[in-house]
Amino acid sequence: MKITLQDELPIINGLLAGTDEAGRGPLAGNVVAAAVILDPAEMVTGLDDSKKLSEKKRQLLADEIKNKALAWSVVSISPQQIDEMNILQASLFAMRSAAENLAVKPDHVFVDGNKTLVDCFCDNTAVIKGDSRVAEISAASILAKVERDAQMLQLHIQYPEYGFDKHKGYPTKVHREILNSIGPCPEHRRSYAPVRDAIENTVGM
Repeated sequence: MKITLQDELPIINGLLAGTDEAGRGPLAGNVVAAAVILDPAEMVTGLDDSKKLSEKKRQLLADEIKNKALAWSVVSISPQQIDEMNILQASLFAMRSAAENLAVKPDHVFVDGNKTLVDCFCDNTAVIKGDSRVAEISAASILAKVERDAQMLQLHIQYPEYGFDKHKGYPTKVHREILNSIGPCPEHRRSYAPVRDAIENTVGM
């Protein structure tokens, strides 16, 4: 089932999990998914789409989510796996895996976006703009974004010449200029056109 912006959210009986991913657009690094079951007795205030929050606010909320949630999990899919599966399938696989890895099993999963999870262990519903509409998805988006940003800072230490600490792997002008100048590192996604182009441009240099 898919919930559009015009649809009312269904009332779910039982435990509800939300899942979301971070890192579909970048040229480098993992795609990271998280799943969260919030505790109705331990509410987390200020949840929203992670992209609308400051880095400091995301980190504070991530710590609070981990402390208060009934269960949470985070899963990372490597650039090599992304190249093998394609980014859509890798993102869906990551979100399903995050839900499956929850220590407490939910009765239903709300998935951010317009695709449901195939072969999921429980019923799931895709919610368009779910990271702004469903608290559990918002919480998952925050955990995924914070984890991925932390991973990119680690990659910056390993490959400082690419500036991953600034652009986090996204295809900014600066990132693409560096990529075309020195070629990709092992953490770049070869299936993405700008990376393929950079490989061709730097062959024989």
